[in-house]
Amino acid sequence: MTTKPVSSSGATATRPSIVQLVIKEKAELHAAYIPLFKEGGIFISTPRDYKLGDDIYLLLTLPGETQRHPVTGKVAWITPAHAAGNQMQGIGIRFPSEEKSRLLKARIEEVLGSHLMSNRPTNTI
Repeated sequence: MTTKPVSSSGATATRPSIVQLVIKEKAELHAAYIPLFKEGGIFISTPRDYKLGDDIYLLLTLPGETQRHPVTGKVAWITPAHAAGNQMQGIGIRFPSEEKSRLLKARIEEVLGSHLMSNRPTNTI
């Protein structure tokens, strides 16, 4: 999984961070996907400080694809550094309640296929 911050909001809270996230393997997608959110969500590994509710503009590339899926989501949870159980530091992004997000969630679940029900540990809940 490759995470690349394109710009940051810095001191300006009204401007969302822009992040490119390239997921190359199904196992990485399984570890990052958040199916518990109604419209879906994704975990982004990052040492950067965010607050709950921060806007994130995400350009997400799924395994085997070259297309970048643009999503404007919100930080819905934060895993801090040195979290219990050696969880990876990062943020959980909740996709917005819109048709585009529902289609992306369906696409992610299609790519995951049987991996979706795997008991392998994830970076999420």
